[in-house]
Amino acid sequence: MRTDRPYVLDSDVFIAAKNSYYAFAICPGFWDSLIHHQGLGNVCSIDRVRGELLAGRETEDLVQWVKNEVPSAFFMETGGQDIASAYGRVMMWVQRNGQYFDQAKAKFATEADGWLVAYAMVHGVTVITNEQPRPQSRNRILLPDVCTQFNVTYKDTFVMLRELAVRYEWRESI
Repeated sequence: MRTDRPYVLDSDVFIAAKNSYYAFAICPGFWDSLIHHQGLGNVCSIDRVRGELLAGRETEDLVQWVKNEVPSAFFMETGGQDIASAYGRVMMWVQRNGQYFDQAKAKFATEADGWLVAYAMVHGVTVITNEQPRPQSRNRILLPDVCTQFNVTYKDTFVMLRELAVRYEWRESI
């Protein structure tokens, strides 16, 4: 299945998956489906998310999967001028927004979220995140709230899987 708007995944999609519903030992099909749909051009992430994922312990399943299983084309580069310009707009909005505490602004500046929004703005893709909007938040700048500010569509993992018609079937382990 090919989607009209490909998906760009936030690091929390991978981290939450490995920690719960789609742990590598329980649902290897989840991880295979991401690679499959990346090959079809439906799913990707960005280099900044890759960096966040590789910050885990060397022995973690997720770190090993990123290093050994994921094609390099899965993580798109964010170094282009168009993305840098869009990122500048995002950061300008964050810095000028009096709602957020300085600590929240500083934390946001160190994360991949602003780059995800910039990438989505430039490429017209849908951001996939498990974060929920909290427009009144002052302590944390949440990805859905930034997406809304810049008219970037966001959805959660389950919606993406439904739209991609991904289906996991049980089979007895041998």
